[in-house]
Amino acid sequence: MSTSEAQAPALTEAELKLVQALVYQECGMYFDDRRMPFLQDRVIRRLKECSIDSFYSYYRLLISQQGKQELATLLENLTVNETSFFRNRAQLDLFQREILEQVLDRKQIRRDYNLRIWSAGCSTGQEPYTLAMLVADTLSYYSMRNPQPLPPSVPKPLVPEPWRLEILASDISYSVLRAAQEASYAEHQMSPVDYSFRLRYFDKVGARYAVKKSMKELVHFDFHNLKTEYLPQRNDMIFCRNVMMYFDEAEQKRLVEKFYRCLNPNGYLFVGHAESLLGLSEKFQMVHHNAGTAYQRIEVR
Repeated sequence: MSTSEAQAPALTEAELKLVQALVYQECGMYFDDRRMPFLQDRVIRRLKECSIDSFYSYYRLLISQQGKQELATLLENLTVNETSFFRNRAQLDLFQREILEQVLDRKQIRRDYNLRIWSAGCSTGQEPYTLAMLVADTLSYYSMRNPQPLPPSVPKPLVPEPWRLEILASDISYSVLRAAQEASYAEHQMSPVDYSFRLRYFDKVGARYAVKKSMKELVHFDFHNLKTEYLPQRNDMIFCRNVMMYFDEAEQKRLVEKFYRCLNPNGYLFVGHAESLLGLSEKFQMVHHNAGTAYQRIEVR
């Protein structure tokens, strides 16, 4: 039996600590004692995939210039890319019915018709495409109630003039970004999407549903590591749901501070339903409606 086929040995505590520190340094993900078995499992899988017979050789690869691709692959394997369309409906209702309307009112008064939303940790694209559908619907009704003195466009655009919508979607995993850009979903992935949304925003291609070209053009996908300082600026809203749970408290505080700087004045941050900014920052105030929550950036007077 070859080494690659043999049962890889468990990592020592010292070896696990080395990987734990490297992962934390690279992307901020923190693996505590409870999650160490998961980290070990993923590292051993990569050892087998690379046909490397010792942890020391693998670690040397990870920290070498030639090993950057393998390091990226390992990091991809450490994230659980669980996502779905219209996830956490109560929060999306708060976003669409309360917050988005307020943001549009403020922008209309200032004659600023640019709307920019960042989906951080977008996985395979269901979140940013959900946001694009909700915003397109809202802008359509908003423009009917607040008509502009503009000649009608033919054909009617998805985002009515003079509004301009940009949704930036980012992730640390290249493979999920490729799937998101492909924007083709199986029937079981479409179960939360009702018939009217399917009709307007998807094309049925065989057994799958492809996001329409006009919708895809609203979403721009890019690789971003939240550990870095080079993050998208001037956002009206940021969605970063079920990502902070991978970080320890110190890294969460740093990330929330970055999000504060990445938001426009009075902008909003949306985090996962099991996540909270309590104890992490005093620069945001919680907005709560029904079961949905969000955090609004506080402006220093």
